[in-house]
Amino acid sequence: MISRIDLRGSLPGDLRATLPRADFDVEAALEKVRPICEDVRHRGSAAVREHTHAFDGVELERTRVPVEVVHEALATLDPAVRDALEESIRRARKVHRDQRRTDTTTQVVPGGTVTERWVPVGRVGLYVPGGNAVYPSSVVMNVVPAQEAGVGSLAVTSPAQKGFGGRPHPAILAACALLGVDEVYAAGGAQAIAMFAYGTDECPRADLVTGPGNIYVAAAKRLLKGVIGIDSEAGPTEIAILADATADPVHVAADLISQAEHDVLAAAVLVTDSPELASAVEDELRAQVARTKHAERVTAALAGRQSGIVLVDDVEAGLAVVDAYAAEHLEIQTADAAAVAARVRNAGAVFVGPHAPVSLGDYLAGSNHVLPTGGCACHSSGLSVQSFLRGIHVVEYDEAALAEATARVVTLAEAEDLPAHGAALKARFDWEIPS
Repeated sequence: MISRIDLRGSLPGDLRATLPRADFDVEAALEKVRPICEDVRHRGSAAVREHTHAFDGVELERTRVPVEVVHEALATLDPAVRDALEESIRRARKVHRDQRRTDTTTQVVPGGTVTERWVPVGRVGLYVPGGNAVYPSSVVMNVVPAQEAGVGSLAVTSPAQKGFGGRPHPAILAACALLGVDEVYAAGGAQAIAMFAYGTDECPRADLVTGPGNIYVAAAKRLLKGVIGIDSEAGPTEIAILADATADPVHVAADLISQAEHDVLAAAVLVTDSPELASAVEDELRAQVARTKHAERVTAALAGRQSGIVLVDDVEAGLAVVDAYAAEHLEIQTADAAAVAARVRNAGAVFVGPHAPVSLGDYLAGSNHVLPTGGCACHSSGLSVQSFLRGIHVVEYDEAALAEATARVVTLAEAEDLPAHGAALKARFDWEIPS
């Protein structure tokens, strides 16, 4: 059901190349999404509707969901689901509110200051995926940090669903209503990203687009980066678990399955120094997968090249492996888990000990579940308030402070053979400016 990789003895020089990873060839998808994006650029919402019909089998008169439909979805939402979403929003707000940045002014010299101002982007397009599951939680994870950052204009898009009259799933609409977002579009895939990048007669263009999606969404983000800002090119979900003999194999197997049920390309990786735990987890996987609803999908994910059990000599070697892997979600289920977790350098989010499973973070921990995948956690962060802010340096120098700096500026400008840079300062004083 799941393969083993034995790295005991010595770790290979290129650990990253040795570890399991899903095939996710964004480059190959670029040529498929290019004509779609160009079509939206030139024909706007008519192109969005036509591609929605072609890919989702839904014929729309308008891409924007009527406001009354958004509010009606909330009115008919299961009270238990509403309560859970409201608590998810409350906890996410509490965490993300503490991420707000404050302006900082530094006095560089007497009379000379640099202030870093944090300014939200003006308009954001938030993508909520469809596919195998329904993701009202992704509405929460995208909208809350944008609102806490102070973004003035928010729009949500999610694929049109044939079973719901060509609109996004009612739970997604209800989550939008709970968050006070009534600008919602029924569009998915590359055409949705292009809609936000170029704007249409129905949807004004956005400055930034965030949110995970399939390979065509990722390819459209890559293609249009520069036309519109992007958060990341999210790939299939990943869970890595670093565990030793103290871990409970029932918990470990359940957590691997929890992420494997997303997609046949989902990655589930266990790194352990305990062969006994590895065998017990394999037994538990066979038993638990047989009982889970999406057994076929889970089985395919666990058997795929992206999943596996990695055997190492000790927890120290395990840390090297998980840092090389740079998982989207990393669980630490070892003795003294907090101390081990504190040494992790590369992960989208770290879940510490037996009582902080990834599923908690998906919904109710207060953390964000929009996280870097495909090893990108070694250089990128998950979605946060910071994702929606720009730092702008504001420079203020008085005449005396500028005069004191002029000679050195001129020296550096001439060293770089850019004499006009220095001349711009000389012009303000009684300096001789070369002709």
